[in-house]
Amino acid sequence: MLEDLRVEDGNRVLEIGTGTGYSTGLLCHRLGDDLATSVEVDPEVSRRAGTALGACGYFPELVVGDGLDGHKEGAPYDRLVATCGVLELPHTWIEQTKPGGIILATLGGWLYSSELARLTVGHDGVAHGQFLGGQVSFMLARPQLPPPLGMLPDFDAGQERTTPVGADVLDDWVARFVAQLAAPRAQRLSLTIADTTQQVLVDVEVGAWAALTQDGEHWIVRQGGPVQLWDAVEDHVLRWRANGSPALDRFQIIVTPEAQRVTWQQV
Repeated sequence: MLEDLRVEDGNRVLEIGTGTGYSTGLLCHRLGDDLATSVEVDPEVSRRAGTALGACGYFPELVVGDGLDGHKEGAPYDRLVATCGVLELPHTWIEQTKPGGIILATLGGWLYSSELARLTVGHDGVAHGQFLGGQVSFMLARPQLPPPLGMLPDFDAGQERTTPVGADVLDDWVARFVAQLAAPRAQRLSLTIADTTQQVLVDVEVGAWAALTQDGEHWIVRQGGPVQLWDAVEDHVLRWRANGSPALDRFQIIVTPEAQRVTWQQV
């Protein structure tokens, strides 16, 4: 990841997620203590990392706080690297990175397909980049972990139809990433009801759900709630397939102050 970050002599780097301090130590070795800053949400984890780094002769600035907020006091940075996954790239990271600077972060969703993205920050405060491939995954940032499912809805309610996109599409990493673009806050679970296995997506925040069952060679979906979750997933997956099912290294990302947009190149 530090090679993908394209670190150059004299770069000031902000690391989100100190963890054991291993990658922090590599940054110190490459750039010097004064150019490396690392943020960790867990005080005890940060303390242990500081002890380990000190034993190796490294004394970077270690900050205890929410990494999604970055570290404004030390901004601007030439590079920012995150060792936690995020649903959406915080615009604070873009604001704290110099124009022309690089951000390296893993983006994904609650269906747990993710990928490493490298973005370059523009003078207009917009970051453009692409995914690098390799199926990179990290634990999601704590504030972006999925909520408890709570009481499940009545899966016998809702509207039923056949679908050309079965739940087995979610077993493929790239296809699941595409599905996740359509339903980024949906969670997946498998339930057996009356001897029938159902593959279920639930968006707790919206109150929407989709339950899929296989009938021979066909799939049937039943959906409920204010939005049709599987309609959106189906649309995305069919367009992706029509475009040649491109791999994740053909996906691009744009992050503005208002929104995050992911697209792909046709094969």
